[in-house]
Amino acid sequence: MQSPADGRRPRPAHLRRLLGLARPELGKLALGTVFLAIGSGVTLLVPQWMRRIIDDALGPGSSVAAIDGAALWLALLIVVQAAAIALRYALFSTAGERVVARLRSQLFEHLLRQEVAFFDDHRTGELTNRLASDTTVLQSAVSVNVSMALRYAASVVGGVAFLFYTSPRLTVLMLAVVPVVAIGSVAYGRRVRRLSRSVQDALARASEVAEEALSGLRTVRAFAAEEREAARYAGRVAESFELARSRIRASSTFLGVVNFAGYSAAALVLWYGGHLVVAGRLTLGGLTSFLIYTFVVAFALGGLSDLWADLMKAMGAAERIFDLLDREPVMPDTGGLTPHAVQGRLELQRVRFSYPTRRDVPVLKGIDLSARPGEVIALVGPSGAGKSTIASLLLRLYDPDDGRILLDGHDLRALSPTWLRRQIGIVAQEPLLFATSVADNIRYGRESATDAEVEAAARAANAHDFIARFPEGYRTLVGERGVQLSGGQKQRVAIARAMLKDPRLLVLDEATSALDAESEHLVKGALDALMKGRTTLIIAHRLSTVMGADRVLVMDGGTIVQSGAHAALIAQDGLYRRLVERQFVSADLRMTAG
Repeated sequence: MQSPADGRRPRPAHLRRLLGLARPELGKLALGTVFLAIGSGVTLLVPQWMRRIIDDALGPGSSVAAIDGAALWLALLIVVQAAAIALRYALFSTAGERVVARLRSQLFEHLLRQEVAFFDDHRTGELTNRLASDTTVLQSAVSVNVSMALRYAASVVGGVAFLFYTSPRLTVLMLAVVPVVAIGSVAYGRRVRRLSRSVQDALARASEVAEEALSGLRTVRAFAAEEREAARYAGRVAESFELARSRIRASSTFLGVVNFAGYSAAALVLWYGGHLVVAGRLTLGGLTSFLIYTFVVAFALGGLSDLWADLMKAMGAAERIFDLLDREPVMPDTGGLTPHAVQGRLELQRVRFSYPTRRDVPVLKGIDLSARPGEVIALVGPSGAGKSTIASLLLRLYDPDDGRILLDGHDLRALSPTWLRRQIGIVAQEPLLFATSVADNIRYGRESATDAEVEAAARAANAHDFIARFPEGYRTLVGERGVQLSGGQKQRVAIARAMLKDPRLLVLDEATSALDAESEHLVKGALDALMKGRTTLIIAHRLSTVMGADRVLVMDGGTIVQSGAHAALIAQDGLYRRLVERQFVSADLRMTAG
């Protein structure tokens, strides 16, 4: 049994849980079962009416009227059978669609609740494959396949009963193949289940490659790497194909054996039954109905073997889905304190941290930091110094390995994570915009905001003018990740989103580093308005962004090596001055090259 520390609960039987997914649809499934019983019952009665027609036609005292009457009843039975089958399929299929829709929503919501470290260790393509492919595999298993299994089971039980009623001797001969089929089904099912799990894993790896290449298409195009990525994806697809081919070989062998056994039994029945007819111990109509029942039972057994294979595939997919659903986030997103007011006093006390996927690489090594309410602090330093990591810890995307982070005297671990994140606004170097309208992206900061409030936030962020020039204005779609907007436009939309959120703490993570001078001027004006009255942490390299800070903290190698105002630090012979001098040298070189 797995320990609770790994974020998982002990797993119950997957099959029981798999069938339990259909419990909310019991009403539809029960009605569908009624129509299934009607259809199966009629199917079993059809051979009896065929026997009557044949025996009436060939027996003594036969009449056309009797044959016509039996044929009319047979036609009526066939109509009832067709209607019952159609209604049964519609009810079970609708229930299956609802089960899968509910499962996908439940799985997606559960994934969103996982801590960020979980996503560091799982690729996006793998998770989207679970949402799309694995849930689809389960759809038939919890709905249509259940109805088919019941139908086939009823056909086998009822068919065997009618077989014994018609001729016990022939029935014993026909049933001789059942042990062979049963033993083969068990061995086959185990192998297919293992192969199905491997196929689903291979498909997930192929989805990962496709997701990476398509989301990074501009990089792929820039490096003319289309053929390389196509070959990489083809390799993953080939891997899944080889595994699927192994599964097909197992399935085809098993189905071939089942069909051979079934038709061999039918041939024996025909041979021995012919002897019984000649001896006068069985009528021709009786032999005909027996053969039909034999094929009904054989077809049902073959169908059950197919359903067994589908069930094993579904079990492979279910294991992955239930593994995800059973995983409890290490960092819950509910519970904790929700203070009524936030002043914005921030403290980091001897904070040490390493990323969960790289425990052997310390990122922060005993950081001490304090910020008064409304104070603007700039973090500067070379890449990899740990600046952005502090921002991640403030948002509680991760928890420190050692030490504490306090907000107004409360340890962040004691606060509600959802409440905490609502108090913090962040503007990143490359803000993520969703493939919706400009207004919807700004309203992401506060879903209940009115159009007037959205426009006010855009004006404060120096974004209204360029938005108003779009033909659709605030209804303009920005494209995936905001590709329809320039870098400066995306930044100003992100600033408007943060303004609408109205946070007490603000994190600016390289918010202007990728902008040209004109865009930086506009964005900086918006940022100045956003920072007013808020405790702000600026992560930046550009001197223009840092100079207005109340205090500058210089980081290197996961520690704070200098602290003070810009003027005081520039006068010292330290890392800060060297960073500034390098920036001026780089600027001079760019001007000379220009």
